[in-house]
Amino acid sequence: MAAIVAFLCAGTVFALGAWPGAHGGIAALTAHGGFMPNGIGPVLTGAVAATGFYFGAEIVTIAAAESVEPERAVAQATQSVIWRVLVFYIGSIFLVVAIVPWNDPVRMSRPYVSVMEALQIPAATTVMSVVVLTAVLSALNSGLFAASRMLMALARRGDAPSVFSRLDRRGVPVAAILASTAFGYLTVVMSYVSPDRVFAFLVNSYGTVAIFVYLLIACAELKLRRRLEREAPSRLRVRMWGYPWLTRLTIAGMLAIVAAMGVIREQRVALLFGVVSAAVLLGAFVLRRRALLRFTVQREGALR
Repeated sequence: MAAIVAFLCAGTVFALGAWPGAHGGIAALTAHGGFMPNGIGPVLTGAVAATGFYFGAEIVTIAAAESVEPERAVAQATQSVIWRVLVFYIGSIFLVVAIVPWNDPVRMSRPYVSVMEALQIPAATTVMSVVVLTAVLSALNSGLFAASRMLMALARRGDAPSVFSRLDRRGVPVAAILASTAFGYLTVVMSYVSPDRVFAFLVNSYGTVAIFVYLLIACAELKLRRRLEREAPSRLRVRMWGYPWLTRLTIAGMLAIVAAMGVIREQRVALLFGVVSAAVLLGAFVLRRRALLRFTVQREGALR
C-alpha cells in the first residue's frame, strides 16, 4: 500500500511538471492522435480485461459478512472498494498514460517500470517487481479465501461434498481451503503442461465468465430486491442506491461489452471460451436438478 501511494504521489508531481527533469503537463493524454485515436473498439477490448480484473471485488462483502455487525461492515467494505479502485487502479493508469506515450510498444510493454524510469528512480525494475510480486501474493491470498468460503457455502446448500462445510475449532474450513489450494497448484501445472490450450482457455474465458457472473448478480438483484420489498422489507438492510435504474444501466453496459466482443476479432475467442464455460456450468446445474428431482420422487415413493 505504501509503495502504491508513493508511486501515485511521485507520478502526480511529475505529471504536473514539478519533478526534477519533468517536461510538465499531461500532453500525452491528447497527443499522438488525440483522445481515443483508434475509436471505441480498443476501449471495449480493455473493458473486457478490466472486468476480469475487478472480478473478486465481492470478496470484501464475504469477509464482512462474517463480522459482528455484517450490515455495517458490508456497506463500509463496498464503499472502501469503490474509492480504492478509483484512486489506486484508475489513478495509477491515468498517471501511466499521462507520462508514457501510449503508442510506444516497448515502454508500454512494462508501463509501471517505464514510469519509474521516467522518474529516474534507481533500480526501477527491481522495485516494481517487488511491488507486483506483493500484489500477486495478496491476490492469491484473497482468492483462496473467496474460493474456500464459496466452496463451504455450496457444501452447506448440498451443491458440493459435505466435507467442505466442516469447520475446525477456530471456525476455519480447512478442507475447503486445502481443496482450493490444490486447484491452484493444478492451474500452475496446466500452465507448464498445456500453456496453449488448457491454460489459455482458463485465461481467455476469465473476463467473459466474470461478465456473465455479474450479469446474473445484477438480474438477481432486480428480482430479489423487489420480492423483499414486497414480502419482508425488514430483511432489506443494505440497499443499493439508484435502484432499479442504476442496475438496469449496469446490465445494459455489460450486454454492450458482450456484443462488442462478438464484433471485435481479437475478443471472439475469449467470448467463445466464456460461452462454453457458462454452457458447461448450466448443463451441470440442469443435470443435478434432474438427479435431485428423481431422487426425491423415488424417496417419496419408497415412503408410501
